[in-house]
Amino acid sequence: MNMHKTALIISLAAFALAGCPSSGGPLDSDTGGSVIDDTSGSDGSGTSGVDGSTIRSGGFTDSDAGDTTADSLIIYFEYDKSEVSAQYVDILAGHARRLAADSTQRLRLEGHADERGSREYNIGLGERRAQAVRRLLLIQGASAAQISTVSYGEERPAAFGSTESDYEKNRRVEMSYRR
Repeated sequence: MNMHKTALIISLAAFALAGCPSSGGPLDSDTGGSVIDDTSGSDGSGTSGVDGSTIRSGGFTDSDAGDTTADSLIIYFEYDKSEVSAQYVDILAGHARRLAADSTQRLRLEGHADERGSREYNIGLGERRAQAVRRLLLIQGASAAQISTVSYGEERPAAFGSTESDYEKNRRVEMSYRR
């Protein structure tokens, strides 16, 4: 039964992501050139270092999410893509379990892009990435009221530089917990 439930969740996630546009070209400037943010305030926790290393959430143990895969607070993306890679499905399932187990938990999803592309396009791409992660968390049992998203586009790089390695570290969604 548990195996069937997992297969169903993965199938639903794939189905949901199949309808998501990956790039589609430049966005209209309806963002006004500013950061898209559907929440206010941030405690700054759950970020990555300049070298791209993951900073762990304080006090988050295996029992909080059921496995250690939920310790990861960063989801990385391919160039100009907003689809969540299959390698992150288990990690997001752990985060969804954590949220479902504690309704006081709140999760902020921060979408980022590398410096290639216009500022407006990268804001939109960061938002699409954050929304893709949000959809997977919702499919896996998290509550919509627990999750907020923001897009910083290229404005907050994890790595400064113009190498492919730097770009890879900047194409991400960071997850930040708060109560």
